[in-house]
Amino acid sequence: MDINLSQCFIAVDDHDEALGFYRDVLGMEVRDDVGFEGMRWVTVGSPAQPGVDIVLEPPLADPNASAADREAMAELLAKGHLRGLVLATDDVDATFEHVRAAGAEVLQEPVDQPYGVRDCAFRDPAGNMVRFRQPRNG
Repeated sequence: MDINLSQCFIAVDDHDEALGFYRDVLGMEVRDDVGFEGMRWVTVGSPAQPGVDIVLEPPLADPNASAADREAMAELLAKGHLRGLVLATDDVDATFEHVRAAGAEVLQEPVDQPYGVRDCAFRDPAGNMVRFRQPRNG
């Protein structure tokens, strides 16, 4: 049996602002842009991984959700308590400088972790943590 990652979902409160980060800063391609019942889902992905999609979705993608639930999810998103991504890079220091120069909020500068990677972290425009990791040599 062969099981592979196909899609993951990241909550965003402004799809156009999110595209400015995921497409324009990170270089991901837009694969789909769908609206339904006042909501929007934008699918992006790395050109190097055509079989893996990141779906940028509303914080609570349920048209039947209560106003209180929508507000609670929006508050959690604003605090950065929802989802996050870990992306691989072959040069974490160059990636850090590129993303920082684009104005993303830095959560962690590049550091060698005791578990064998060098990584850094940012917040995307919606507040989600996006971590970049590079395996350490030797």
